[in-house]
Amino acid sequence: MTDCDLPLLNDDERARYEWQLWTPEFGEEGQRKLKAATVLVSRVGGVGGTVAYYLAAAGVGNIVLAHAGNVKPSDLNRQLLMTTDWLGKPRVESAVRRLNELNPHVNIVPVAENMSDQNADKLIREVDVVVDAAPLFCERFAMNQAAVDHRKPLIEAAMFDFEAQLTTIIPGKTPCVKCLWPENPPEWKREFPVFGPVSGTVAAMAAVEVIKLLTGIGDLMTNRMLRIDLRTMKFRELPIAKNPACSVCGSILEN
Repeated sequence: MTDCDLPLLNDDERARYEWQLWTPEFGEEGQRKLKAATVLVSRVGGVGGTVAYYLAAAGVGNIVLAHAGNVKPSDLNRQLLMTTDWLGKPRVESAVRRLNELNPHVNIVPVAENMSDQNADKLIREVDVVVDAAPLFCERFAMNQAAVDHRKPLIEAAMFDFEAQLTTIIPGKTPCVKCLWPENPPEWKREFPVFGPVSGTVAAMAAVEVIKLLTGIGDLMTNRMLRIDLRTMKFRELPIAKNPACSVCGSILEN
């Protein structure tokens, strides 16, 4: 998309984003790139909901939210888009309501489904970037396959207890999810210990990766994984490599 094709900002948007427009190498062109973009966030829980909150605040023009189910009391310690008065009601509806209150200039598209082999291809082909904040590997594998098939960047963010990890996947240039986890880890459980600030820490970093991807600013977390231990406040960067025999991306030539 050329500069001429990017949507213009109105006066309300310039006032809202004024302080981030001051960022070197960003400016109004960067803001217009965000406005033109479409980002899919899988799950709007402690990680994904916080990612969506920051992306909406930053002015990403179109945000697709995929999450099934209703709000439960146990969601409320970390899921910032859920509220007590919304208990028993659909999560995505709460997320849309909260994001629209935050920024009415952003288009929020709710999908009351979790990502799966049945819907991943259709949803991912229509977006620019995918944020994987899903807890289950069946969802993560489905998104990974579709992201690789359609050559869409995917931000992989996850946490457990006081630990978190982050990497950015660019099909053809980096390892994919299947390179890193060829099989569903048998020890991984659907429910696990979580504090909201831990989810929020990795979510904020994932949102930054999305903004950098869309605007071309900075260096991405590619071919490396950030491992975070907030019990000790230690951050480690580990090199990761593509698996030439990967069943999903092994045959893709570097582009």
